[in-house]
Amino acid sequence: MPARYPLADLNTLPDDIKAKVLEVQEKAGFVPNVFLGLARRPAEWRAFFAYHDALMEPESTGRTSNLSKGDREMIVTTTSAANQCLYCVVAHGALLRIYEKKPQVADQVAINYRKATDITPRQRAMLDFAMKVCERSHEICDDDFAPLHAHGFDDEDIWDIAAITAFFGLSNRIASFSGMQPNPEFYLMGRVPRDKKPA
Repeated sequence: MPARYPLADLNTLPDDIKAKVLEVQEKAGFVPNVFLGLARRPAEWRAFFAYHDALMEPESTGRTSNLSKGDREMIVTTTSAANQCLYCVVAHGALLRIYEKKPQVADQVAINYRKATDITPRQRAMLDFAMKVCERSHEICDDDFAPLHAHGFDDEDIWDIAAITAFFGLSNRIASFSGMQPNPEFYLMGRVPRDKKPA
């Protein structure tokens, strides 16, 4: 299905957005479609990526967190699958495979995290909570915090789990209604472990 809204032309973007997109291109080797898909509305792009970066790269704001990059991408991949968002499952599944260094983990959590063999009991508790926020946030109660505390998550970590889930609920819906397609590069990233270089 083609995208319903055309991707923005990099050369017509405001200077601050163009600089950020070029930075991402330099790091990744390509421009993820979400950067150009949202750039058609510069004010919304800035707000979206400011919140994205605060949640997914807390160190950029001087904040520390007990959630690893892999944990964060695992939350996004799992809840995006529940929301049936093709773009986010493929894109964040690629990042999950890379950060966790586990080629099968993204497929496992996207299909059924409860049967995933490549996640820890701590991550399963994290995903249980994320999925409840995703599907039944109105039912969250104090009892839902106890299993997370038992695995070493503090209340700020729990906020992170919920906020990441909620933010990507927004992202999932924008990507889906707009027909945003994952870049082909995402499909293969992190699937085949790189050969270790000889010592």
